[in-house]
Amino acid sequence: RAEQILVNEGDMVKQGQVIAWMSSSERAALIDAARAKGPEELKHWEDLYKAAPLVAPLSGVVIARDVEPGQTLTSADPVIVMSNRLIVKAQVDETDIGQIKLGQAASVTLDAYAKNVVPSKVDHIAFEAKTVSNVTIYEVEVAPAQVPDFMRSGMTANVLFSISRKDDVIVVPAEAVQSGGEGSFVRISVENGHSEKRDVTTGITDGKITEIVSGLKEGEMVMIRTVRFGEKKAVGSNPFSPFGGRPRTGGAGGSSATRQRQ
Repeated sequence: RAEQILVNEGDMVKQGQVIAWMSSSERAALIDAARAKGPEELKHWEDLYKAAPLVAPLSGVVIARDVEPGQTLTSADPVIVMSNRLIVKAQVDETDIGQIKLGQAASVTLDAYAKNVVPSKVDHIAFEAKTVSNVTIYEVEVAPAQVPDFMRSGMTANVLFSISRKDDVIVVPAEAVQSGGEGSFVRISVENGHSEKRDVTTGITDGKITEIVSGLKEGEMVMIRTVRFGEKKAVGSNPFSPFGGRPRTGGAGGSSATRQRQ
């Protein structure tokens, strides 16, 4: 039985600090019997049969207090949950795990605090795979450089791993780069609304923007291929319509939308 709980959630405790006083089943029964006989009897047995201290096994923060004074529990029930540091457990697909290295820089964003980016690094990469929704993943532990006060256990987090970085480079939208038989190329805008093909050498990309190593100069305008769907011709009235209206069609995205007039 928990006689006293000396800490609350969020408290900082040191290793070896007493955080609770516990009674065995025998002591709890004896103290209850003495309490029924009066305060003198209770004091006698409390001095004779002391409660056992529950000490902190490590220095850290109390993240959960699962027991209140007077509550009975078994040896399998947690009393106080502590953490010496909070980490993020990221699920990385097996196709991407080869790009993750120990000590690699990463950034963590919590769904609850989307505007706050927490600088972090890769602390551990699991050796054994898991299957989640029929996808093979590896669990990667990401440790924040400094745990912010608003970070809580169990929060949902998004992790961005920094694979490579280059500064002061020429970049273009990834969709502007096309592949041909001899390599990559882009189309740059020239006079009179025309374009010309320009062979380029590409570097790193994040899927949205692509580095151009050679073939372009800063300030040159590249063109992006777009597809437009023309309007379909209007069709005659529908003899099966209860209103006998005339439909109007539009060709947005290659699909047509029909509206009836009553």
